[in-house]
Amino acid sequence: MSALTGHGGDFREAARAALGDAQLRRNMGAATDTIRARRADAVAEVPDWEELREAGRRIKSHTLEHLDEYLVAFEAAFQAAGGTVHWARDAAEANRIVVGLVSARGATRVVKVKSLTTDEIGLNDALLTAGVAAVETDLAELIVQLAGETSSHILVPAIHKNRTEIRDLFRVSLDLPDLSDDPPELAEAARLFLRRRFLDAEIGISGANFAVAETGSLCVVESEGNGRMCTTLPAVLISLVGIEKLVPAWSDLEVFLQILSRSATGERMSPYTTIWTGVADDGPREVHVVLLDNGRSATLADEVGRAALRCIRCSACLNVCPVYSRTGGHAYESVYPGPIGAILTPQLRADEGAATSLPWASSLCGACYEVCPVKIDIPEILVHLRAAIVERGPRADPEGLVMRLVGWGMAGRRRYEWGQRLTRLGLRPFTRRGVIRRLPGPLRGWTSSRDLQPPPDRAFRDWWEHRR
Repeated sequence: MSALTGHGGDFREAARAALGDAQLRRNMGAATDTIRARRADAVAEVPDWEELREAGRRIKSHTLEHLDEYLVAFEAAFQAAGGTVHWARDAAEANRIVVGLVSARGATRVVKVKSLTTDEIGLNDALLTAGVAAVETDLAELIVQLAGETSSHILVPAIHKNRTEIRDLFRVSLDLPDLSDDPPELAEAARLFLRRRFLDAEIGISGANFAVAETGSLCVVESEGNGRMCTTLPAVLISLVGIEKLVPAWSDLEVFLQILSRSATGERMSPYTTIWTGVADDGPREVHVVLLDNGRSATLADEVGRAALRCIRCSACLNVCPVYSRTGGHAYESVYPGPIGAILTPQLRADEGAATSLPWASSLCGACYEVCPVKIDIPEILVHLRAAIVERGPRADPEGLVMRLVGWGMAGRRRYEWGQRLTRLGLRPFTRRGVIRRLPGPLRGWTSSRDLQPPPDRAFRDWWEHRR
């Protein structure tokens, strides 16, 4: 199992299977259309939206450039507030730390919120192996967990399911045979199920949207109140935080709390914004944070690719992506699907199959860049990663040989003109009624889903010479 809980498979194969699922396409299309429209309305209300985007970009870029300093500052501030800081180089080390903390306290049950980073390291499996039951408390995460599936969206993990499918799942998993598919009834069933888990939980495990270096504070933004329950009711709180989640100062939250909610859910502000700084009388008496690298330092070393670490996990890029909206998130085989996953996963998981297939999971239309609240130029990074893959690839691959031959032919005028003539002659036997419907052998892929126009009988260069 990958450190990112994916299988490192080929996106093209997974996407082909997903495209054959008509119900999945309907579910994805309806959901992404709705979220996209809500975001557009929320953003249109803000006259200085572009200035906010630029401010978010500057703050995150500055933080990444001085990340070593801000990490040390955060550690000092968090410990001064009564917390304990742990450092994890990779997924295995992070799992050992968290499982060790839970086991040392004899806990057998934990509740979780903001689980994306814990999904990245496969924490639930590690806890289960140690005899600890972890309950996801976000409604969509709970649905995915009960179904034994993986998330298909950063913000809405169960976006691939409709309410009828959720009703059928709850009827079996929660033993509610008479449950209807009315959304309030489904939400109430989940609420009653989770309430008992909140009250019984011995330890809370969270992620974080932001970590403030100046004050040692952690921030969780969510819409259901489960985050507030997880971070205040248990006596012990353990937070797993990617090192890229840092922002320098408390005042920086003003920018990010404005752009995150509008980009993510189309809300002016999320219903629940929970911020805690160390131990408090009305919260956990023991707090830990595990700062996770897991490939982030290597990504930071890439001057182009490091921009992916600016991501605040709003998922706006997923909702506008024509590829994601048709294949769904499971085709990416990573906890980070969609356009951001296509540039982040290959860098964090550089030694697996995802590194060579996901950068091609895009049409390069640029819609993702237009909606990104921190102005990550995803198409630029995709092209950068593709170029790196080609450079690392075998020098004698068929496609590479063909492209070098074409390059040689186009480098000289005479060779180019002869190439045009030979192409016209070579394609003439396959032209029927003015179109080419089928090509032979390896060229068949060009005509498997489209007809081609044959080259004209006379090239522009020949026509020009004749005209002169």
